[in-house]
Amino acid sequence: MSSFTQMLENWIRFPYLEEYLSSGALSWWFRKLLILSCSLCIIVYLLVCTISFLLYVYKKMNKHQETDVDGKFCWKKPKQVVAQVLYIYGNILHGYEVFGMEHLPKGPGVIISYHPVCTIDYFLLVAKLIKETGRECFTTIDRAIYRFPGWKTSCDAAGLKDFSKAEILDILKKGHFIGIFPGGAKEGNFSNDYNLMWGKRTGFARVALGAKVPIIPIFTQNVCEAYRNIGKTRLTRWLYEKTRLLYLPIYGPFPVKLRTYIGEPIPYDPNTTAAELAEKTKTAIENLRDKYQKRPGNILRALSERFDKHYKTN
Repeated sequence: MSSFTQMLENWIRFPYLEEYLSSGALSWWFRKLLILSCSLCIIVYLLVCTISFLLYVYKKMNKHQETDVDGKFCWKKPKQVVAQVLYIYGNILHGYEVFGMEHLPKGPGVIISYHPVCTIDYFLLVAKLIKETGRECFTTIDRAIYRFPGWKTSCDAAGLKDFSKAEILDILKKGHFIGIFPGGAKEGNFSNDYNLMWGKRTGFARVALGAKVPIIPIFTQNVCEAYRNIGKTRLTRWLYEKTRLLYLPIYGPFPVKLRTYIGEPIPYDPNTTAAELAEKTKTAIENLRDKYQKRPGNILRALSERFDKHYKTN
């Protein structure tokens, strides 16, 4: 009888119960999180397709009213509407702020940024530029995103494309900004704690040297806490390296405080090589990160900063 009682006690002891509940709860939450993230991806995809259709109708109805000097449709009014929506979204959800607007040159420039899971901070900056200065900023993206079925019109309207070097030089010659993420999707998918994953990429530096324009480094505080992704494993990393088409499921947004810091421009120097300029740019962004970002990142701390009235930017 005593042995039976001891066995029963072993089965109902709290360690067993705790182990069962923790493993079960973890599995349940993981499944829910995966379903939610996949649902968000589907919703975003369908939303962009809907916007593309509406923009296509708008273009057909206004093809003679919105053309630039080259006769191309410039999407001026849709850009202003989207900029206003993003401006309101950033203020409400993230209390979005920008520091260092005075560092932006009056002429063209190449804006270089760290690539988080979701580049919402960059688009909030672009919206602020359009709304407050009227200046446009075009953006290079992965060709796979540009070719998503139903997305082309939305990408064209937003100035997003897998631009060639000649197209980028033409944009800069017209006095616009061009935004480039040297880390690309690899950095967005697999970077940990704001670490840059540029490898030996120097294309953006060659473009800046070719156009003889400055590079403007930027960094956004808490951007990795606004959205997170799941599935960072050796297998998914291997699949990405082989296909370049893998995008891990994303969850969020969290209403964390976002502050974009614009660093001092790195001026054109004919005596600087592309490799040296790329390294200078990387160091500039890392300096902004180390100055303004507490690491490791923490969602609760980033949330609390929205209510920190005594926060100092310096």
